[in-house]
Amino acid sequence: MTETNSVEKAGILRRLASLVYDGFLLFAIALAYATILLVIRILLLGLDSATHHDPNLFSQWLGFIGLYASLAGYYYVCWRKQGQTLGMKSWRIKLQGYGGQPATPNQCIRRCLFAIPSMACGGLGFLWCLLPPKRACWHDLASTTEVIMVAKQNG
Repeated sequence: MTETNSVEKAGILRRLASLVYDGFLLFAIALAYATILLVIRILLLGLDSATHHDPNLFSQWLGFIGLYASLAGYYYVCWRKQGQTLGMKSWRIKLQGYGGQPATPNQCIRRCLFAIPSMACGGLGFLWCLLPPKRACWHDLASTTEVIMVAKQNG
């Protein structure tokens, strides 16, 4: 695991600002997902039955897992395509492996899975990036990735 000192790691404020920015896109994805579920329910049960249908526990968990997969899919596609989500682009930060290479599919999946406990523990996993020497969040450490600053482009 070799780290280069030439890249500056992104601080917590940029990370959180990027997360808030992406939150608007995630909200739109969640609405689209809910709309698709509603249309499927109406097609299967009919309009009257769909409005009074009380889903069982299995259906609720299946819906939740689908929602999580669609939200994590946004991050996965963005990180694999260019290492940045729209929020990350706006705040000039980028995800990469320790050697500067793009994040692998396995790293992206691990990052999405470990972001849940990072946030669920009162944000402690995110605050971990304030501690030296690594200055990395839990999901950075678990996925062997880092979030770095991107130089401002002229023009």
